[in-house]
Amino acid sequence: MAQSRDWSGPLAREAMAYVLAGGRGSRLMELTDRRAKPAVYFGGKARIIDFALSNALNSGIRRIGVATQYKAHSLIRHLQRGWSFLRSERNESFDILPASQRSGDERWYSGTADAVFQNIDIIESYAPRHIVILAGDHIYKMDYETMLRDHVERGADVTVGALEVPRAEATGFGVMQVDASDTIVEFHEKPKDPPGQPDRPDLSLASMGIYVFDTGFLFDQLRRDAEDPGSKHDFGGDIIPFIVRNGRAIAHRFEHSCVRSEQETSSYWRDVGTVDAYWKANIDLTAIVPELDLYDRSWPIWTHAEITPPAKFVHDAAGRRGEAVSSLVSGNCIVSGGAVRCSLLFTGVRVHSYSRIESSVILPDVTIGRHARLDKVIIDRGVTIPERLVIGEDPTADAVRFRRTESGVCLVTQAMIDRLRS
Repeated sequence: MAQSRDWSGPLAREAMAYVLAGGRGSRLMELTDRRAKPAVYFGGKARIIDFALSNALNSGIRRIGVATQYKAHSLIRHLQRGWSFLRSERNESFDILPASQRSGDERWYSGTADAVFQNIDIIESYAPRHIVILAGDHIYKMDYETMLRDHVERGADVTVGALEVPRAEATGFGVMQVDASDTIVEFHEKPKDPPGQPDRPDLSLASMGIYVFDTGFLFDQLRRDAEDPGSKHDFGGDIIPFIVRNGRAIAHRFEHSCVRSEQETSSYWRDVGTVDAYWKANIDLTAIVPELDLYDRSWPIWTHAEITPPAKFVHDAAGRRGEAVSSLVSGNCIVSGGAVRCSLLFTGVRVHSYSRIESSVILPDVTIGRHARLDKVIIDRGVTIPERLVIGEDPTADAVRFRRTESGVCLVTQAMIDRLRS
């Protein structure tokens, strides 16, 4: 098993980040009909995956691999456009690793561990000392260097990123039971009745889907697991429980490495895996002092920076004033005589005269027709909202025409709009 060793300097420079980005995210409904969950837009100009990748880059990691699978074209295109600046001549690398490209039988990745196992040869060619396995579908800021140091100092076989969540919400996570030193003594993958913590029985200690391994040890485990016919080849279901039983697994609590600016008062982590959670996390950014600070220049969220003209606001007549209040408005947006409140407008949105947008998330290249009224709405990319269409005021009509959640958020796609015209 792994042993502690002497070290000096940043461990991130000896590490590779491996991002698992193949998930569909089916609870996001039509938002993931054409794109994987990590490729879903977030925060006005970024994609969800940009947070894990930015954390790696800001932590000092310069070798990154991304495993893709479900409807990966949008994700791959974004990665190629936004993350191609890492250069081999600077001992940097960025590899996009689609499923079915590395094995002779051209099979899909059969699990999260298999998504790494199929690419062992690529990882070996870079000879990283440590591997940081990341989920590509969460919103948070974290310094992986701190977690790497914890892993090495404690001589762990695996270090698992850990987050306290309410017990009722922990059924979708891997849940850990730890001793007084945060050594993991039991690991339960998505338990029906998650265990609480001895000192806080209402909270469970959940896995963030972040794992640190010494590379050689990880490869040994992946090869062992690949030969097990009873395994699902999954980190949470197979690899981690085996190490808990037979080795040394350590929990690394998120608050120890969470990155916060002066404006952020608490540790921020969100799984935006449902329509309601996605809408709320975006709308929360419109607060005067949001819980997540996207303006923190010491920990920037890197993404594909499109070359666009500035946002524009025109007309200044009663009832026809181009304005946005408590909103995020991206480049190449034109608010032409419409009013936007507590909303996010992604790149290239057009808001026409007399329209009213409230508490809504408008994805790129959407056109809002004259006199339209939108409240608590998510509009998918490229949709054209007809003149005078009203969404968010009649729950019964909304539920028939659009995807409406129990909390009243409406998700609108172009196919839904086309059905209104048929």
